[in-house]
Amino acid sequence: MSLSEELRTGGRYWAPAIAVSLTTFILVVNASLMNVAIPTMVDEFDTTVTVIQGAVSLYSLVIAALVLPAGTLPTRHSTRRVMTVALIVYAGGTLVASISWNTTILYIGWSLIQGVAAAVLFPLTFTVLTVSYDDDDRAKAFGLLAGVHGVGSTLGPIIGGALTTYASWRWGFSLQILGAGIILFFVQYVTPNPLSETRISLDKGGTALSIVGATSLVTGFLLSGKYGWLIERRPFVIGEMQFNPFGTSPAIWFLGIGLFVLAAFVQYERRMERAGKSPLVPLHVLTNRPFLAGIITYNIRSIVSAGFMFIFPVYLQAVLGYTAFETGLALLPYSIASILFATVTVSWRKYISPKTLVQLGIVCMGSGLLVLYEQTGPGQTIGMMLIPVTLYGAGVGLIVAQISNMTMSAVPTANSPEASGVLNVSSSIGFSLGTAVIGSFFLGQFYGSVVDGVLRAEHVTVSTEQRNDLVIALQDAAETATEATQQQFLNRLTPTQRQLLEGIFETAMFDAQRAALLLLVLFVLLLLIASTFLPRQIPEDDDDTDHPESAQSSTHETSETAVDD
Repeated sequence: MSLSEELRTGGRYWAPAIAVSLTTFILVVNASLMNVAIPTMVDEFDTTVTVIQGAVSLYSLVIAALVLPAGTLPTRHSTRRVMTVALIVYAGGTLVASISWNTTILYIGWSLIQGVAAAVLFPLTFTVLTVSYDDDDRAKAFGLLAGVHGVGSTLGPIIGGALTTYASWRWGFSLQILGAGIILFFVQYVTPNPLSETRISLDKGGTALSIVGATSLVTGFLLSGKYGWLIERRPFVIGEMQFNPFGTSPAIWFLGIGLFVLAAFVQYERRMERAGKSPLVPLHVLTNRPFLAGIITYNIRSIVSAGFMFIFPVYLQAVLGYTAFETGLALLPYSIASILFATVTVSWRKYISPKTLVQLGIVCMGSGLLVLYEQTGPGQTIGMMLIPVTLYGAGVGLIVAQISNMTMSAVPTANSPEASGVLNVSSSIGFSLGTAVIGSFFLGQFYGSVVDGVLRAEHVTVSTEQRNDLVIALQDAAETATEATQQQFLNRLTPTQRQLLEGIFETAMFDAQRAALLLLVLFVLLLLIASTFLPRQIPEDDDDTDHPESAQSSTHETSETAVDD
């Protein structure tokens, strides 16, 4: 038996896939834990919702800013060592967050230290799978990764809700330290060698431009929901300074700067390559059409996923009255379907092209959303949602299992770290955009419907500007009010007024849910259009025939410990 066959039959062969899948699991669960624990943390730290949400936003910003340069670390250092150090740093940040006694320590541990480590770990997941496996095995590994990601996003609220309710949110961080220790055992089987035989210096100019560009874009998306996309919805104040030039929203300025800087980044990388230097991202990666088609498809899928995972749990808890634990159970069919279809359908590409599988998944997602739209109403139950939620999960599994492999296989293995960084930046921007667009649309529809319902009940007519002011005032009040102050407000109402208000809120939430689901269906249609530009088949090997110099420098060697390029 050859060494390759011996490794394939043992657990060591799949150890890298297990390592990155478990890493992805704790990273996804980590974000869910924070979202569920926000109300409890507000009380414990005697602070506001805005302050705790700021920690979540800063965590996202740190990842978006550093993920592209961090993704190139395996080209200069041992892949195994990079992953080991990142996990140890992540565990250190987790420890700091778990013992934090004020919000400053929480920011340092969770938002900064964990954020930096996560920025290194996220692109490593794609890189390790790309260099460790070929063909069907690579597709299986990506399918496992996609399924674990779906399970993590579903179990996160369940675990977070249970720990926060029956123990403490701090246990959520403590358990991640144990998880990091388990992952380190499997990391010993990750390739110990850097992905380049020659030590490549860091492109400092490209790094700076990528950090500024990605940070500006994500900041713009995060601000757009509250402050508006173009015209200011409310004043944007930093310290004692208001920033609303010409009556505009700060979001449009951050988005404009981000796009300008990213355009400058592409030009800078082109000049670096023409000068014979090593750019942060090689030009042939940025101009690789199959890779770009995969990036765009992956990005739009991220928008849909982020939007769905924002509105659906809110709907389940705010209207149907589910707890965080029950919400996770309601999403369980999604998780099961996504992991099954992500892993089982890998062999289907022998009979059906990967592109067709992706498009079949898109149709499943759209069909599931349409059925949920049709069902939305007072009589909706978990049993009724079983089929559409499963259908949506099956679609996600079909897409992610294929699109990750298709996208990463479009570039030479030698450039997989840079490609992984670009893919992760795109995903971060997509999730930020999805949360901003779908989330702000959903909340805008909800608060607007509440105001309209109250005005109709009181037989009051106001101008459009006055209505918008009322919507903003209601949204601000709902964001800052604690459960205790909300109860005090309700106690001051008469039973008739309370019943009327509860009816208005319920109707508004149904209307907002239907509108948001239709918007998601429109994005799914856009996703279907984008998928038409995908190649019909995955390349048989990872050498890029359009760039023979890259192909000649990329050789895949299967051994117990290394994959050298």
